[in-house]
Amino acid sequence: MNKAIELKNITKIYNHRVTALDNVSLTVNSGEFIVVMGQSGSGKSTLLQIAGLLDKSTSGTVLINGRDVSKLDKNQLAEVRKNSLGFVFQAFHLNSHLRLYENVMVPMLINEKYKKKSDMQKKAMELIEKVGLTHRVSHYPSELSGGEQQRVAIARALANDPDFILADEPTGNLDSKNELMIFEELKKLSKSGKGLLVVCHNDAVLDFADKVYIMKDGVLEEKNDEKQQS
Repeated sequence: MNKAIELKNITKIYNHRVTALDNVSLTVNSGEFIVVMGQSGSGKSTLLQIAGLLDKSTSGTVLINGRDVSKLDKNQLAEVRKNSLGFVFQAFHLNSHLRLYENVMVPMLINEKYKKKSDMQKKAMELIEKVGLTHRVSHYPSELSGGEQQRVAIARALANDPDFILADEPTGNLDSKNELMIFEELKKLSKSGKGLLVVCHNDAVLDFADKVYIMKDGVLEEKNDEKQQS
């Protein structure tokens, strides 16, 4: 079975009057790097939250790897998130009191697959190496640059080997050099078979995306190739 996040005719209305998403459909397949761009308030973060099962739509259907999640309770949704989804945010959300490898271990603490702390630490070390930070493994977040902190956040998102990574403005707090570095890291993940859904407003991401969509006033449209290449 092809692994995919499928959003079908998703509408999200707040307070019975504000339409954040208007009949939006989107599919993110494994191995794809999908980007949704748009101005602040356009609805792109709401889209990501619904795709990531952090919020529920007013109407429409969300399928994760073919499973309709609309009838699942909060515990079942948490299980799907744990097994299938990894998250990267603009704010790194690292624990300032934990070392780099300990931050990466945090999602493993709720995963029954890991029986021993030593297994968690070994996996964390592998992920840290994957994002090129072996030399920083015992540092605290305050001792890292912004780009390094975001790479730690990516490693943490991979802790439970999810099928998909969802990233909300992952380079919003970074300079242009670190921004490209993070997009390169995310592209490696899509090439390795992970599905990537990235919401962003920075044109630098266009060089890495397989498909680009534009969100405006809650409506989603695919950016055509001619504009994407310009």
